[in-house]
Amino acid sequence: VQLQASGGGLVQPGGSLRLSCAASGFALGHYAIAWFCQAPGKEREGVLCISSSDTSTYLEDSVKGRFTISRDPSKNTAYLQMNSLKPEDTAIYYCAKSSGSSCRLRFGVYDVWGQGTLVTVSS
Repeated sequence: VQLQASGGGLVQPGGSLRLSCAASGFALGHYAIAWFCQAPGKEREGVLCISSSDTSTYLEDSVKGRFTISRDPSKNTAYLQMNSLKPEDTAIYYCAKSSGSSCRLRFGVYDVWGQGTLVTVSS
């Protein structure tokens, strides 16, 4: 059971990136999947979550209107679409699987974590 995050890179302010989170060993659609980020010198924080019924929950207000989360059950992959990127979005982004079907902010409910992918927003 594992998650593989990818898609990070260097992007200019105002640009876009799509992060992918490929699951193996379990059906991703049966669980809530969340994206977290950790900026340099800061604690890890939640960004967005999608429940097993495909309801999105924003865990961070600053990304509302700019980031969206989705999943493709046929590819067993979740995505984080990041638009209008800002320098303060620079962080390592992690995807995580919840032990349940609903989105929760509490870190303890997420039992499988991807390795993280670095997003750098800079001109």
